[in-house]
Amino acid sequence: MTTSHTESQTDTPSAQGGKLPMSPLLALCTAAFIGILTEALPAGVLPEMARDLSVSESAAGQTLTIYAIATGLSAIPMSMATATWRRKRLLLIAVTTFAVANVVTAMSSNYALTMVFRLAAGVAAAVVWAELVGYARRLAPPHLAGRAIAITMAGIPLALSLGIPVGTFLGKVFGWRLTFGLVALVSVLLLAWISASVPDHPGQQPGKRASILGALKLPGVVSVLFVVAAYVLAHNILYTYIATFLDEHDMGGSRDIVLLVFGLASMVSIFITGALVDRRLRSLTLGSAVLFLVAAGLLAILADIGAAVYVAMVLWGLGWGGMATLLQTAVTDAGGDRGQALLVTTWNSFMAGGGAVGGILLGALGPDSFPWSVLILLGPVLLVVTGARAHGFPAKRPGMETTTP
Repeated sequence: MTTSHTESQTDTPSAQGGKLPMSPLLALCTAAFIGILTEALPAGVLPEMARDLSVSESAAGQTLTIYAIATGLSAIPMSMATATWRRKRLLLIAVTTFAVANVVTAMSSNYALTMVFRLAAGVAAAVVWAELVGYARRLAPPHLAGRAIAITMAGIPLALSLGIPVGTFLGKVFGWRLTFGLVALVSVLLLAWISASVPDHPGQQPGKRASILGALKLPGVVSVLFVVAAYVLAHNILYTYIATFLDEHDMGGSRDIVLLVFGLASMVSIFITGALVDRRLRSLTLGSAVLFLVAAGLLAILADIGAAVYVAMVLWGLGWGGMATLLQTAVTDAGGDRGQALLVTTWNSFMAGGGAVGGILLGALGPDSFPWSVLILLGPVLLVVTGARAHGFPAKRPGMETTTP
């Protein structure tokens, strides 16, 4: 860990105590929930959204791509530009942007206008993702840092397990626009919660900012970022067009149930990860990759069998749910806050790549090509995690020997 990172963990009374402050952590968890829900909701209502915006499903899928591109490209510039800002004000501005963007998406019938505000929401997401882990680690004692991150990142599988399926159901019954309006309402309520519960922190002092790109030279950072890139690309090729894949195999009418199964398995994964991440980061990362690989194999060869699809969704969810926590913990152990900024850029750039590559595959090879692409990408992930024994994915996290009771 870098010196600045260690300081960021111990500069509050909460971090020096022996327990976790749940209200601010849960508020941060809700911010993660809103960020993922805003980003991924189009995947659950893609056909309806495409129809109302008068575009193809592939074009509608780019509403996810533009969001992820904006997040990936703006993460480092936004981190540098706002480094001296007070952190709470920055977080409030980002959540306000989510609210406005979702209101416009709910009301707009113009594809270009929708894309502009999806881009703005993506920039806001870059701020949120850059702040959440730092906030969580400042609020936690060092030996519980992984657990604090897990609580904060639980918003991701919660959005997938409840938010997206419920949004998909509401989209079918009442129309997809209502769902985006409800997300905007939750964003407004979150603003009040953050204002009341989350402590403020100063930004960095001018002239004391270390080079973000310089973190690439730190041992283990590149290994973690490679795993982020390949795993996230594989996930988003399949997830962005999951509705199209299910339609291909006559399961389009069960979209909401399939996504619910995936999301519930993701929730189980995040709870397991939260309990074990501080001591089992390496084995959990390997296990997650293996589970996703097996799921992709089932979808590649048995997608016409409904039971096999549901089994694949369970395995995929178990593999995916804890990955945000695992990779965020690994990169901050290796590269501190600078590593976190690089992760946000990498994560969202390859998330955008998933939407774009998935669109190309859809047009050229059809939806059955998606699980095969996952199989191709996950092989190198297993090799890199296995090889990064000393740095990146060590058996014992730095500092655990002395901080764990």
